Amino acid sequence: MQLEHGNLSVLTEGARIPESPVLTTGKRYNVLKIAPTSFFSDYGCHVRIYEESLALRRLGNGVTVCTYHTGGDIDGLDIRRSLRIPWDKKIRVGSSMHKLYCDALLSLRALHVSLQFRPDIIHAHLHEGALIGYYLSRLRGIPLVFDFQGSLTSEMIDHNFIRRNSRIFGPLRFLESHINGLADAVITSSRHGAEVLRQDFEYPLHKVFTVPDGVDASFFRPRSQLMDNDKARSLRQSLGIPLGRKVVVYLGLLAPYQGTNKLLEAASLLVKRRRKAHFLVMGYPGEDYYRALAADMGLTGHVTFTGRIPYRLAPGYLALGDIAVAPKLSETEGNGKLLNYIAAGLPTVAFDTPVAREILGDLGVYARPGCAESLANDIDFLLTADDALMWEFANRLRARAVNKHSWDLAGKRLMAIYDYVST
Repeated sequence: MQLEHGNLSVLTEGARIPESPVLTTGKRYNVLKIAPTSFFSDYGCHVRIYEESLALRRLGNGVTVCTYHTGGDIDGLDIRRSLRIPWDKKIRVGSSMHKLYCDALLSLRALHVSLQFRPDIIHAHLHEGALIGYYLSRLRGIPLVFDFQGSLTSEMIDHNFIRRNSRIFGPLRFLESHINGLADAVITSSRHGAEVLRQDFEYPLHKVFTVPDGVDASFFRPRSQLMDNDKARSLRQSLGIPLGRKVVVYLGLLAPYQGTNKLLEAASLLVKRRRKAHFLVMGYPGEDYYRALAADMGLTGHVTFTGRIPYRLAPGYLALGDIAVAPKLSETEGNGKLLNYIAAGLPTVAFDTPVAREILGDLGVYARPGCAESLANDIDFLLTADDALMWEFANRLRARAVNKHSWDLAGKRLMAIYDYVST
């Protein structure tokens, strides 16, 4: 097995996408974040909103988050929700027609909060947030920063909400391009995201800044720093993980575009090879569907589905793993789970995408995108690797998380962008 080296600074021929600067003027801002989603809901996009907000607060800024009526509150974070709808208590993940009225109500709430809060910056997440934020920013005469977390239309295709050959794809693509151009600056979580803006939407790169996803390495830590062997053994037993098996962990949303189906196919291949491995699949939605699918594939006794894991408990559950897997198929979205994996010192297999290479660099084990057999082979490589190699992997991955992916550094980069758009 050869671990390939990726060039992380130049992703396309002749186009260098720099990360944002970290030098700031020292000014503090009141930031109104608009999050058209059921914040907080224990998955990647929400973790970025949450951790960015905390980092900005630690640097002395005021932060208020406007979001949907559903979702979980977080101590110490000012969250303002839209009008509650008695018949709608569902956590919204991905594309949905229900988001139309949710966005309308969020617009009214954000307008009211902006009049009370008197923000200096509108920081919008997702394309609906950027559209709402544009009108508020012009009404208030303040800058709009758009936190671009992937292509809107590509996400709709990934979620099977539309097809690329459908009649509405063209108009939606035009709308997406229009929304991209409304902001005073666009933030991407990866250099690949900046390349998507440049290549697919011909967006001017002088308005694009890359602020990579981060991880709290004091929160996500290796097993040896979180629990003793007795506690780990007890938690494994409570989850039905047999003794003597190596544990492959996955923590994230469950969906075809996240590669959940491919992960189960790879697990089935490894079980047929009689590998002593157990797959701990943590996340939602659709865990009942995937549990039944796993049973049909002969994986009963070899996979545990936990359902949704609260973010505050995630480090302990990840610490049960010997290796981690990130089979995400989408190439336009971020992949923040990789950062949690490396902070926990978990050797990781991922499909070979530009975003995965940005995060893992030459420390990732990369499978051919969409190929379950390749994924199984790479998981097998780590399952059978000698202890010395795994120990080296773990230490180098942990060091990468600590040295390169701090949320406090991300907060300083955000403030430098705020300075730029405010001048």
